[in-house]
Amino acid sequence: MSSCNSSFPQPLTFVLAGIPGLESSHGWFSVPFFLVFVISVIGNATILCIIRVEKSLHEPMFLLLAMLSVVDLSLVSVTVPRMLGIFWMNAKEISFNACLTQMFFIPSFYVMESGILLAMAFDRFVAIWHPLRYTTILANNMLVKMALAVLARAVAVLTPAPILAKRLESFQTHIIAYSYCAYMAVVQIACGDISDHIVYGLMVIVASVGFDLFFISLSYGLILHAVFRIPSWEARGKALSTCGSHLCVIALFYSPVVFSVLAQILGYHMAPHLQIIIDNLYFLVPPMINPLIYGARTKQMREWVLRILHCRGN
Repeated sequence: MSSCNSSFPQPLTFVLAGIPGLESSHGWFSVPFFLVFVISVIGNATILCIIRVEKSLHEPMFLLLAMLSVVDLSLVSVTVPRMLGIFWMNAKEISFNACLTQMFFIPSFYVMESGILLAMAFDRFVAIWHPLRYTTILANNMLVKMALAVLARAVAVLTPAPILAKRLESFQTHIIAYSYCAYMAVVQIACGDISDHIVYGLMVIVASVGFDLFFISLSYGLILHAVFRIPSWEARGKALSTCGSHLCVIALFYSPVVFSVLAQILGYHMAPHLQIIIDNLYFLVPPMINPLIYGARTKQMREWVLRILHCRGN
């Protein structure tokens, strides 16, 4: 229950605080945010161009990688420009409807990315357990079904967020102590009983990150079981190397959210500005690092990037 001694009705606009307590350092924060945005756009656009041009990369693993790059580009496009507006121009005001739009799209792209990582884990599972049937199982129609399932789940899970927030009638303040319109950040400044909203927030985490992490762990458990039954050490190493890039991306993507959840379970209360910085890592670091990891660890990608750099060098 969030009680209010003084409250006011649903405002037409909110004010985004950015990173509370570190307002004087917003200019410095803008530098890494801008660099992350530029590297993310260039890296993911390069991945998409290479996959589109190189016919030999039109296979399930790389088509899933292309989906991941599209979602990464979308994620940084709906988060970083708004944050840079706060840091550079002090453009902190956001209309209520624009806030609801952010509330839907930002977590939706995050949930989509989580779903694609699960699909990529399934891809590696099929490649290890059923190599002879790999292209048959993961035919184009199956990839389309997986993409539609990822999209449908994100829409189904996140559509209630703006609807529930729209029903909030009174607020303690119009200042959101965040750098974007996060659902729980808006709920926490509302007056009245917010227990239903907290339950919904937990359900979103369980139905997306919790579900995906469980099945990713199950997939890799079965993959390791199959790999360690291979008698040849060389063959084991080759099989595991095909999963290396994906495992790096998974660790990078889920680490911040796992850290935040564990901190709350263990009763560790972080400073608000530290919590917001970690939450921003959910949306900023994976889109920047994913193309770098796949570009460095995937032979075909590496050869194409070197070819592009060589042509520009001449």
